[in-house]
Amino acid sequence: MSAQQRIHLNPNAPRAPMMGGGYTPDPVRPRSPNQGINGGDDVLGQIKAYTSKVEDMIEAYTQPLRPYVPATARFLIVVTFLEDALRILTQWGDQLWYLQKHRHFPWGISHLFLLINVVTMVACSFGVIAKRYPEYSVFGLLGVVVAQGLGYGLLFDLSFFLRNLSVVGGLLMVLSDSLQKNKKLFAGLPSLSETDRRKYFQLAGRILLIFLFIGFVFQGSWSFARVLVSIVGLGACIMVAVGFKAKYSASFLVLLLSIFNVFINNWWSVHTAHPQRDFLKYDFFQTLSIVGGLLLLVNIGPGGISMDEKKKVY
Repeated sequence: MSAQQRIHLNPNAPRAPMMGGGYTPDPVRPRSPNQGINGGDDVLGQIKAYTSKVEDMIEAYTQPLRPYVPATARFLIVVTFLEDALRILTQWGDQLWYLQKHRHFPWGISHLFLLINVVTMVACSFGVIAKRYPEYSVFGLLGVVVAQGLGYGLLFDLSFFLRNLSVVGGLLMVLSDSLQKNKKLFAGLPSLSETDRRKYFQLAGRILLIFLFIGFVFQGSWSFARVLVSIVGLGACIMVAVGFKAKYSASFLVLLLSIFNVFINNWWSVHTAHPQRDFLKYDFFQTLSIVGGLLLLVNIGPGGISMDEKKKVY
């Protein structure tokens, strides 16, 4: 085959001179050692660009709902206390019988215990919702959690313990939100600034909020769907705890827990005389309270001790 019939390998490159009618191939350019690394950077850049677009879409579509998120979150956080107060009043005799028979409360002390719990839960719940003395309301509800754990002998029950840790996390988010507005709280602690206290409460609240899901992972029978939900949910929980993309991770957990709550804790489908109905109802409203804590996290952010805030600095 003649030189004129040969196809040049790189038609865009300048042709090498032919010596004696022979063929000279194009010079091979050396590959840059960083080419593979740059390729990886390109993939990461595409992923970041895609996630940024998704975040922008979420921001755009959720913008009309934002004014209603704080009030909704506060109501959901305390809804378990309101339901508990209503249950004590409607089951007053049964509650007294249980405390006196199984917990050995003396007559009169059991009445006082229930009455103080009801008054505290109702008053402090409305204090949280109305933003009236929210810090004292939070401490009152925290006292109710501890008192009921001791009074009913549930403090060392794993399910009760994990769920109430998450409820406490939601209350701490309320407390951190109130610290932004009230400069007089903890005035006797000059070693910590207002901003520092708020950051630590937000950190503790973020970590405690995820304990409900951890309890869900390690309880119950296993299936493929449960394993899949557990893996995805645990990933979101870790992101919430460390404060990485915390708002979007918390939003995902709100959606996941809401679906889980409706299908698993469907107390309305159980007969009123069935003893399981009260347990499902209790779990349902406690999960709503934890969803409220996550919504408040979405609204106020993860706080200063988080990866999201560190990224802003660097």
